[in-house]
Amino acid sequence: MRSTPFTAEATVSPKNDESDLSLRWSGRLSLTPRILAVNIFALALLAGGFFYLDSYRARLVDERSLQAVREIELMARAIGIAAPDARDPLILAFAEESNGRLRLYAPSGARVADSWQLGPPNYSLRDPASEPWQRHVARFLDRLIDRVVWADRLERFAEPRVDNAAAWPEIVATRAEHRPTTRLRYAPDRTPMLSAAIALPKNGGWLLLTENTRDITRIVRAERFRLGLVIAAVALVSILLSLFLARTIVRPLRRLARAAVRVRLGRARDVEVPRLPERRDEIGMLARALADMSHALNVRIDAIEHFAADVTHELKNPLASLRSAVESLQAVKEPALQAQLLDIVRDDVLRLDRLITDVADASRLDAQLSRAAFEPVDLGPMIEHLLKSREQRGTDRDVHIAFARPRKGTAVVPGDASKLVRVVENLLDNAVSFSPAGGLVRIDATRDGDAILLAVEDEGPGVPSDMRDAIFRRFHSDRPESDGFGRHSGLGLAIAKTIVEGHSGTITVHDRPDSHRGARFVVTLPVAEL
Repeated sequence: MRSTPFTAEATVSPKNDESDLSLRWSGRLSLTPRILAVNIFALALLAGGFFYLDSYRARLVDERSLQAVREIELMARAIGIAAPDARDPLILAFAEESNGRLRLYAPSGARVADSWQLGPPNYSLRDPASEPWQRHVARFLDRLIDRVVWADRLERFAEPRVDNAAAWPEIVATRAEHRPTTRLRYAPDRTPMLSAAIALPKNGGWLLLTENTRDITRIVRAERFRLGLVIAAVALVSILLSLFLARTIVRPLRRLARAAVRVRLGRARDVEVPRLPERRDEIGMLARALADMSHALNVRIDAIEHFAADVTHELKNPLASLRSAVESLQAVKEPALQAQLLDIVRDDVLRLDRLITDVADASRLDAQLSRAAFEPVDLGPMIEHLLKSREQRGTDRDVHIAFARPRKGTAVVPGDASKLVRVVENLLDNAVSFSPAGGLVRIDATRDGDAILLAVEDEGPGVPSDMRDAIFRRFHSDRPESDGFGRHSGLGLAIAKTIVEGHSGTITVHDRPDSHRGARFVVTLPVAEL
C-alpha cells in the first residue's frame, strides 16, 4: 500500500530534464578531487599576492631611483661650485651619506675621483659561492617568483675592466639625452645595483653614483616570507577542511551508492541502507529517502509475491471444478446430469472471467494512480450520476439507495474521477449484496474541517470487530448465501482501499451510529484547494 501522499504534482511525471544538473569535464571526477580543486583554486587566488610583491618591489625601486636622481643632482651642484681642494672631501662625505660609491669623470672620460680610493668601501659585492645554503634557496625562490610574475630580466652588474665614462651605459645615456639617468642591474648575489649618472654643470664631466640596495631585497623577502606563512597556514587548513568535507560527503554517498547497487542487483533483502539519523542535511535526507524507498520496495516485492500466490490459489479452485465437470461430461449420459454439469462449467467460467477482470484491474491500479493527473472532483454530481446509471440497470432484490446530496462545491476532493467512481461502485455493490431484500442503503458526503467524509451504510449483518481489517485484504470473500456463485472475486474492497490510499485518504468500517443493524463504511479524503 502507498505510504506517500498523492498530489497533482506528485502524480504527474515530467520528462527527465537534467540540463541544470549536467556537468562537462568536471563530471568525470569524483567529489574528493573536485573539493580539493575548488579550495586549491582559492589558494591560487591568494597566491596572487606574489604579483603584488613584484609591484611592491617595483615601487620601491622607482622611489629609490628618484631619490638617487635627487641626491646626484644636489651632489653635482655642490661639487660644481666647490673649490678644487674641497672636491675630494665633499665626494667622500656624499658617498658616506648616501651609502654608495661616488665617482667623478673628466670631460675626456677619465676617472678623476673615486670615493673608494678616498675612503673605505661602504658596500661589498658578495660572492654567492661563499654564502650558506639558505641564501641559495632564497635566490632560487627569487628567480622562481620572477618567472611566475613575468618580471623583467635585469643585466648582471660587473665593474668595467677599464673604468672610464664610456664603460658606463648610464653615462652614455646621460650624454645623449642631456638629463640624469638611472640603471638597475643585479649584483652577483642577485641584489639590486642602482646607478645614477649626471653631467656636471660647470667645466663638463660626469658624476656616477652606484648603490647596492640590498635592503630592497631584504624587505621583499621578509614580506614574501610572511605571505608564504599565511598561504601555508591557509593551505593546511584548506586541505584539512577539504578532507573533512570529502569524508562527511563522499563516504556516506559511496555507502549509499553501494547499497543502491546491491538493491538493483536484486539483493534488497540483504541490504540495510544507512539512514544516518544524526544528519539533518541533504545527505541525511537522501539516506532516509533511499532507506524508505528500499523498505517500500521490499513491501512491494512481498505484496507482489503474496498477490501472485493468492491469484494462483484463487484460480486453482474454479479450474479444478471446471476440469472435474468437463471430465465428468464424458462419462455422464443422462441429460439432467449433463445439464447440471454444464451449469457448473458456466458458473466456473463466469467466476474465472470475473476473477481475471478484477485481478487485471488490481494489478494496474498502482501504475495508473502514479500517472494520474489529479483534478478537483465534486463528489455530489459524481455520485448522483452513478446512481442514475444504477437505476437504469435495475437493483438487486429491490434494495433501495438513498443519497443525501451535498450542496454544490462543498464536497470537492483532488483525484481521478474514474477511480473515485470505482470506489463508490464497489462500496455500493458490497452494501447491496449484504442488504436484505427491500433493504435501504444510505450514502452521504459531508465536510469535516479539512477532510471530506464519504459514508455508505447498509442494513446487513455488519462486520465483526475482529474482521474489520481482514475484509480489505485481497481475495477475502465472506459472501451471503443470496449472492450468486462467481459474482464476486474478493477484490472489491481491496481495490477500493488501494484507490483511496492512492488519493491520500483512508477507508474504515464501523457499526452504524444509530444502533441499528448494519455496517458503515467511511472514506476520508482531503479537501481540494480551489
